[in-house]
Amino acid sequence: MQRKASARWQGSTQEGKGTLSVQSGTLKDTPYSFKARFADGRGTNPEELIAAAHAGCFTMALSFTLNNAGFTADAIDTEVQLTMDPVDGKPTITSVHLTTRAQVPKIAAAKFAEIASSAKVNCVVSRALSPSITVTLDAALAS
Repeated sequence: MQRKASARWQGSTQEGKGTLSVQSGTLKDTPYSFKARFADGRGTNPEELIAAAHAGCFTMALSFTLNNAGFTADAIDTEVQLTMDPVDGKPTITSVHLTTRAQVPKIAAAKFAEIASSAKVNCVVSRALSPSITVTLDAALAS
């Protein structure tokens, strides 16, 4: 399986602007800029997109892993906090923290924690980021 995305940039790094597009068309000429990446400008940025990809990937992996164990979630909500710090003077993604809350009928908290941990380790995006980036998880059943 292959997926495609593209980027276009015009102008200087700090004053220029760019667009991102993906094969599915979900993002088409979506604006991104230095200000959107490192300040409070409009548009998206690569790190935000990695966080979104990780949230989606982990949530699907959790659903899949739950299903394989005989459970079906009524709902799974996941938030990803991606941290970027300077390393050797260069902006670097240093960690990703997943927070997920799920409503899963008839599952014990310990079993849910085990399944969520497995989903974190086996999610495609987690696997792409590890081991160079620390990925942590806070998983709990929602009331």
